[in-house]
Amino acid sequence: MNIILLGYGRMGHEIEQVASEAGHTVILRIDKDNTDELSPGNIAGADVAIDFTGPSSAPDIIKKALGLGLPVVSGSTGWNDRLEEIETYCKEHNGTFIHSSNFSIGVNILFHLNSELARIMRINKLYKVRIEEIHHIQKLDAPSGTAVTLAQEIIHEDGDYNGWVLEGRDNPEKDGCIPVKAVREGSVPGIHTVTWESDIDRISLRHEAKSRRGFAVGAVMAAEFVADKKGIFSMSDVLSF
Repeated sequence: MNIILLGYGRMGHEIEQVASEAGHTVILRIDKDNTDELSPGNIAGADVAIDFTGPSSAPDIIKKALGLGLPVVSGSTGWNDRLEEIETYCKEHNGTFIHSSNFSIGVNILFHLNSELARIMRINKLYKVRIEEIHHIQKLDAPSGTAVTLAQEIIHEDGDYNGWVLEGRDNPEKDGCIPVKAVREGSVPGIHTVTWESDIDRISLRHEAKSRRGFAVGAVMAAEFVADKKGIFSMSDVLSF
């Protein structure tokens, strides 16, 4: 499989290593200084593009890649307000697209368990839920896309919640909103904890990434899955949940 990397920071380098170990080849690396190189003449033979750019640049570079006929795997976060636009564009161009706030296999298992627990809590009113995420100080968006996904899954499954609110930053807790705490410290790859608490006990779901490698492994797996397909997919499709 021939891969184009959209974004060549730490995650781009990690993906390149994982892809190489799996027998794939990175044929083009696009970063902020050479976006013009994403052109018809440079993508010959490419099977898929993997995007880990920043929230301000991701939507436009993804649209450009889709417009060139490339299947796109996107793990960039912080631009959910344009996700529907990108999915519509993909459908209009008979393209291929998969986006996940977190490609880690372990995190996607967490997503699955989170939805199941929220479904159980729909009929159990003793518990209130909170989410905490901890990341390295270079992470731009807060809360993380993973934390937002966890909150959205709970909102979908539990009728008591209709939104989420970021703790601090002069944001008071609101009735019907899930409190989400975002911590930035050191070089932490990512820790996410969902806690349901009552007066008598506490239930927690927690995932802790040991390194960025898990995100890269999942992204390459997703690329392998979509490379020969058309449509819009999720990690649930990749992992057969």
